[in-house]
Parts: sequence; structure tokens; C-alpha cells
Amino acid sequence: MVKAIRVRELGGPEVLKWEDVEIREPGQGEIRVKNKAIGLNFIDVYYRKGVYKASTMPFTPGMEAVGEVIALGPGVTDRKVGEVVGYAGGPMGSYTEEQTLPANKVVPVPPSISPSIAASVMLKGMTAQFLLRRCFKVEPGHTILVQAAAGGVGSLLCQWANSLGATVIGTVSTKEKAAQAKDDGCHHVIIYKEEDFVARVNEITSGNGVDVVYDSVGKDTFQGSLACLKTRGYMVCFGQSSGTPDPFPLSVLAPKSLFLTRPSLMQYTATRGELLETAGEVFANIASGVLRVRVNHTYPLSQAAQAHADLESRKTSGSVVLLP
Repeated sequence: MVKAIRVRELGGPEVLKWEDVEIREPGQGEIRVKNKAIGLNFIDVYYRKGVYKASTMPFTPGMEAVGEVIALGPGVTDRKVGEVVGYAGGPMGSYTEEQTLPANKVVPVPPSISPSIAASVMLKGMTAQFLLRRCFKVEPGHTILVQAAAGGVGSLLCQWANSLGATVIGTVSTKEKAAQAKDDGCHHVIIYKEEDFVARVNEITSGNGVDVVYDSVGKDTFQGSLACLKTRGYMVCFGQSSGTPDPFPLSVLAPKSLFLTRPSLMQYTATRGELLETAGEVFANIASGVLRVRVNHTYPLSQAAQAHADLESRKTSGSVVLLP
């Protein structure tokens, strides 16, 4: 038996319970991993609340972890016991001391990167990679808008986009977060509680608008984000921390021939090759100093409920890691 967080009913942070669970031995093509660090992501909140539906009930949340391989199932030849590996994006269930995983879903973590750093950056970093490099390919001369620029993914988007030669505009909620966003490479930081971000973006771009908006906030910012785009601009809505955007007629996109996409990491790392390439580029950018990962908060795994409460009330910035 090992300890894990279990969800038996949907709801607030209080539904996250610390319980004993049985972990099965690895089967064909599987490995067993003893987790060293677990990444906390907003997608965990979506599953806990029922915005996304878990396939079973009760369930163990969590989409990201780094740990040590402690057992190999039959047919596994490319992993070894004692190796440190990471995974992100599925299968769900990382809020646990140990777990059994498909071997083809994990990637080796370079020894130069600590488990906490790797666990905090795999899902967020791979998300930043596909958003910037494949969903919309950011290049020198582009102007981009990052909503929630001081968040886990937002921080990485700003740093990475800056290194690619883009002009980066970021929105944040406080002066403290504004300072972090500036430090992360934002050329223009908008405190949206103090000024209208649409008017400010219009001013910064001399009325031209931005090439792409990366929006993980959803309901509260969706219409404003669309208004910030230039003709043929890209609206990339990759989350909904404030709730799902209201339905709208397709004709809203017509006046500026806008593109709208709602991407998910799972579809961009669907093959083993895509997964290795995406994670490899993230780790390479950490090693080269392009990405500075901010693990601003750590909590014992048993206190996952408090971590969720702090994340939802915007008390956190950067990445949050749970430690078994």
C-alpha cells in the first residue's frame, strides 16, 4: 500500500483526500515509478470540479510527475531500474507516492535537471513548446499577447517568445506579478485590474493589434483577447481558469478573418517521436538558460487541498510542486 490523493466526489479543494491505495505490479510494456516530485496544474482543478470528466470515480488526479523507476514489466527494454524519468499529459494519476505507467509515456530526465524543476516544467514547458513552435510559429517581428503572464505556462511563454525575437505583451493581476513578468522578458506589462488591456494593447501596437493571443483565462478575457488581434490574427485559447467562454456566433471572426483554436498537449505529443522531440526541446532550453523555471511554491503531497485552494485564489505565481 502507498499513500495517494483520491477524489470520491466533485467539488472544492476539500474533496482531495489523503488515503491508502494499492498499486498494481507493472504489466506488459509498463514500469513502476516512485515519485520524487509532482507538478500541480490547472487541469487538475478542472478534473476535480468536473469541468473535464475523469474516466472513473473515485480517481487520483495529477497529470505530471518525475520519479525513479523501481520495477520493469515484461517487454520493457529501453528503461532501467534506478533511472529518473518524467511524464506529463496522461495517464492521469500522479498525486501518489508510486504509480504504474506505460513505458512509452515517460521520457528520461537529464541528470543536470532536478526532479522538482523537471516536474514543475514538463507539462507547462511542453505546452509552451507546442503553442509557440507549432500551434502558431512565433518568429522575429511578431507581437504576441500572453494572458496570465506570471502563471506557470505564462512565465515560460514570455521567456521563450522573447528569445525567439517577438515583442511580448503580458497581462497580470498585481504589481508583484508585473515585476516577475518584466523579468521573464515581457516588453510591455499590463495590470488588468488597473487598466483596460484592450485599450492598452491598441495603444502599444498603434492600433494594429497582435499576431497571436495565448489565453488560458477563458471567460473573463475571451472577447477582449479577440479584440486585440490584428487582421488574420490567431486566437489560441488553451485554458479556462475563469470559466468556459460564452458561446458566440462564428460570424464574430469574420470582420478580421480571425483564426481560433482550442489545442491540447495530448494531440501534439500523440506519437513517441513528438513526445521525445517536445520534451527534448524543453530540457535543452532549460540547460541553455533560455528558460528559467520558477518553482515558487512547494507543498507536501498530503496538503494538495491547500495547494489547490492557493492556486485558484491566485495566491501562487510560477510553478507549484507537490512533494511525496
